[in-house]
Amino acid sequence: SLNGTMAEKNDPNIDTLNTAVSTLVEISANPSTPRNIKKDLTELIAELKKSNSPVPVRAANAISALDEISQDPNMPSYVRVTLWQAVSALERIREKE
Repeated sequence: SLNGTMAEKNDPNIDTLNTAVSTLVEISANPSTPRNIKKDLTELIAELKKSNSPVPVRAANAISALDEISQDPNMPSYVRVTLWQAVSALERIREKE
């Protein structure tokens, strides 16, 4: 979970971001997720947890990264479905701003 400023603690976007992060963590922990996808997700999770940019900016960046990752032809279809769950959570963040 993320430790942000006081303002961020009351921000519903933070909860949504944490939901997306835990979904991505689940995918990257899954033994059947291809190694290159795990590597990309691990980097993405680290980016999402950094509090040096506003939550909506992090969400928007993650959405485009996930869009690229989901194009991977080696991705199992159920992993792609779970990725889209994270994307839809991140899209809820972007819309609030």
